[in-house]
Amino acid sequence: MVVAVVALVAWALELMQAANDRREFSLMLAGCMVCSAAVGLATVMVLTLTGANRLEARGLLPPIPPLESGVSLDAIVLPSQGPPQSRLVSPE
Repeated sequence: MVVAVVALVAWALELMQAANDRREFSLMLAGCMVCSAAVGLATVMVLTLTGANRLEARGLLPPIPPLESGVSLDAIVLPSQGPPQSRLVSPE
């Protein structure tokens, strides 16, 4: 992966040098796009290598407890159920 990032940066520099020599704006844009791809690849690589799961697997962090997933529907009143009983007004 590091070799790919270095190759992308080298290619971006070549494109930008050619753009400067030939006075072509499109080559400069291409160089910027290749350079941004290299930065994105490097960012993903760093996040992958230093993520919480990676550090947990190496024993550098304590295990992360799993989160309880799901949604409680206890507080939701559906239209078919009518208003809650506490809001009913007794006719007097």
